[in-house]
Amino acid sequence: MMSFFRRPMPLTQTVDQQASSSPLPLKQPAQQQVASLVVPSACNPFMESPIPTAGSGPQVITTALDGALWFTESLGNKIGRIDLNGTITEFPLPTANSGPVGITMGPDLALWFTERDANKIGRLPLFHRGPMTEFPLPRAGSGPTFITMGPDGALWFTETDANKIGRITPTGVITEFSIPTADSGTEVITMGPDGNLWFTEEDGNKIGRITPAGVITEFPLPTAGSVPIGITTGPDGALWFTEFGGNKIGRITPAGVITEFPALTEVAEPFLIITGADGALWFTEIKAKSGNKIGRITTCGFVAEFTVPTSASAPHGIASGFDTAIWFTELKVNKIGRLRIF
Repeated sequence: MMSFFRRPMPLTQTVDQQASSSPLPLKQPAQQQVASLVVPSACNPFMESPIPTAGSGPQVITTALDGALWFTESLGNKIGRIDLNGTITEFPLPTANSGPVGITMGPDLALWFTERDANKIGRLPLFHRGPMTEFPLPRAGSGPTFITMGPDGALWFTETDANKIGRITPTGVITEFSIPTADSGTEVITMGPDGNLWFTEEDGNKIGRITPAGVITEFPLPTAGSVPIGITTGPDGALWFTEFGGNKIGRITPAGVITEFPALTEVAEPFLIITGADGALWFTEIKAKSGNKIGRITTCGFVAEFTVPTSASAPHGIASGFDTAIWFTELKVNKIGRLRIF
């Protein structure tokens, strides 16, 4: 199966707001700003902010220590920043057509991101503390996709095309670990509650675990063809993940015990998942017709859904902001969305 994070083709409205239960130093890039948004009201918990660059292909979004949300623009070749008022700033990347996908806050007051098409890991310091830096991967065509901060002060990332898990220190030293299952299609990686890194294998139909020392264990999923994509640590000490093909939300304990919960909407295609400020798990439903929703599942397995105001928006990346709201990217309509949950 092809990875879901190949560079997307450029893609181009009804409100239902009810819930249905070695480094290369580079010059600091230019910036652009806009303040144009749809503001939430008492009856509409959503806010949507158009991205200045048309057809930017917004993918992954994360919360940073400056209080804002940062996201990748895979087609716009930029890193975007949106503050809690909806004002967007964009930072062009120095390598053309680099295809940024994953992004995370690092241990060094910098954002770290993957450049899937350029085969690099990028670093952007917060608070204008220095220039962007890029680190080429050792093997060409590795396809770095997702990235997360590890328990050891390094950044860990998936190499979907090379079938490896990568590790990069804040100084740019890269180590790689091969995944036992061939062509596993590794996607999202996250730090677990047990001090290990956990990742999804969309083609291998498994959840993987890697220790900081590089020892990998794999756990097959009960549902055949489930296509696990997103994964995050839940408030209950377990890992929660999406089953894009199985149309389920899964839960796995650090010991490897798996439970599955069906999504509320048929063929919702649940995608990425995070823990919200309310102690529930929140996920995107990317399917344009039957999905186009933000889903919520409690640790007991109760599911609710919230329809995104813009139709066929393909909600993609998702993060919990410092304002306790759920923030998400709208891949097909070039917006950043916000869902107030309190």
